[in-house]
Amino acid sequence: MNEKWNGIERRKSLRAEAEAMVESFSVGANATNLTEMLMHELLVHKVELETQNEELRRAHVAMEEARDHYVDFYEFAPISYITINRDGMISAINLTGAALLGADRTKLINHRFSTFVAPPDRDRWHRLFMNMMEHVKDELQKFSLEMVRVDGSQFYGHFDCLRKETLDAPAMLRVALTDITQQKATFE
Repeated sequence: MNEKWNGIERRKSLRAEAEAMVESFSVGANATNLTEMLMHELLVHKVELETQNEELRRAHVAMEEARDHYVDFYEFAPISYITINRDGMISAINLTGAALLGADRTKLINHRFSTFVAPPDRDRWHRLFMNMMEHVKDELQKFSLEMVRVDGSQFYGHFDCLRKETLDAPAMLRVALTDITQQKATFE
């Protein structure tokens, strides 16, 4: 059943479906004594619950499949995705981002992002970060910085940043980071 759950109308629909199923093997509306009527109601309710459980199971499977697709797209995207918390620490990073920074993802989580910004650009990064965290909301910010990997090698990174916050979580910075070293060398 591809029908969305829409409250009262869906409840009525489930009730009608259950009634129809039960009528085929139950006394139903022709019941004359109280016990038969109660048994009929219990049977209708049981069928209703079974139908709801099946719908919930299908919805759960669909959500798991959607989550798996999202995880695959996120983890194996050809671009680095990094989430930086209000304190400037990496709180999430995809596999591409970990490879770009040259470290295992487990070592990057809760690591200060600014350590990957080359010294000449750290002050600029700090000013940009503070401005985005304090003033810029839901506005994409784009810039480039010189970056340094764990092994000390350097690259130029292009940033697409967006500050996000929710009611139950403090502001965070979502970053899409790409290595533009080759493009930069082409234009120099």
